[in-house]
Amino acid sequence: HEERAFICPGPGAPFLLGLANPRPADAPPPALVEDLYARLHALGVEVLLDDRDERAGVKFATMELIGLPWQVVVGPRGAAEDRVELRHRGSGTKEDISPVMLVERFAP
Repeated sequence: HEERAFICPGPGAPFLLGLANPRPADAPPPALVEDLYARLHALGVEVLLDDRDERAGVKFATMELIGLPWQVVVGPRGAAEDRVELRHRGSGTKEDISPVMLVERFAP
């Protein structure tokens, strides 16, 4: 666990990763987020798609409260460059990777 919330290990987490668009008003095309979700889900990856019309902080707080070990942020700037931000809660690491690399990393 950490000071904000607990972190479930991958096998014990309700979802392996959370997928969110932090600013729906400035959103990348919804098809981009939905396509990424569909590709991961088709591989059997447990993904929580947070498509609520909420602020980024609310979305990330929810993911932390339920203990998701990974967060994927699909923002407008990254989407324009074909990049997403992958965050690992346990280590605190962040990296920008392509959606294709993200899918390959989590493919079983």
